[in-house]
Amino acid sequence: MPDVASAPPRRGPQPPTRRRAWSAVFLLAMLLPLLAGCLRVQVSMGVSSNDRVSGHIVVAVVPANDKDKGPQLKVPPALSAKVRVEAYSQDGYMGSQVYFDDLTFGEVGELGGLSDQTQGMFNLQFVRTGDLVTLTGRADLKSVPPQGSDVQFTVAFPARVATTNGTRDGDSVVSWKLPAGDVSTVRAEATYADPNTRSFAGWAGIVGGITLAVAALVAVIAYLSRNPTPNYVARLREPRPREKV
Repeated sequence: MPDVASAPPRRGPQPPTRRRAWSAVFLLAMLLPLLAGCLRVQVSMGVSSNDRVSGHIVVAVVPANDKDKGPQLKVPPALSAKVRVEAYSQDGYMGSQVYFDDLTFGEVGELGGLSDQTQGMFNLQFVRTGDLVTLTGRADLKSVPPQGSDVQFTVAFPARVATTNGTRDGDSVVSWKLPAGDVSTVRAEATYADPNTRSFAGWAGIVGGITLAVAALVAVIAYLSRNPTPNYVARLREPRPREKV
């Protein structure tokens, strides 16, 4: 006779509000029909000292048949000048790979538009506060089966990473291996000068240098005009000797 106490309770249908809350996804929800096989997601980003982000994204699966091309991503219209999508086929995996270049911190968040069905599964945000740049993110991979799944995320900063919950691959590079079937957070902080502040300081230095130079020249001219020494004035009045022919 089965042990009724140990039997898992039956779950009825979830409320619509909860289903809607869990339906928000980023790069992986579109893969749910394809997750019978192995999944590969690789995200690598590099942050420059002028707060621009470039990188590469791979989303692929082991195809179920000859007609299976894997997940197909598309370029968000707002990022058409900075993002391109190509077919991916390597090591038996097929899908899409995305190259992006010179994105602002705000444009990084728009990468969620790579799929109409992938809003929210992986939220990523760069925030600058003075000289401090903070990366925060959240990956909800509860719907992804852990068997055969490989989800990796790597970020390189232009300066040493001060704090992080990832794995350090050097002073300025951090990586995360995100477990399928679970919710993970991404966090890292780095300190480097605000590019807007650097630009203003450089411009101010140039203008200041020019101003000082002009002021010095004006002072010299004023001194010579108002305080000519007798010898200097006399030399100016002396006739110049004629050159011999």
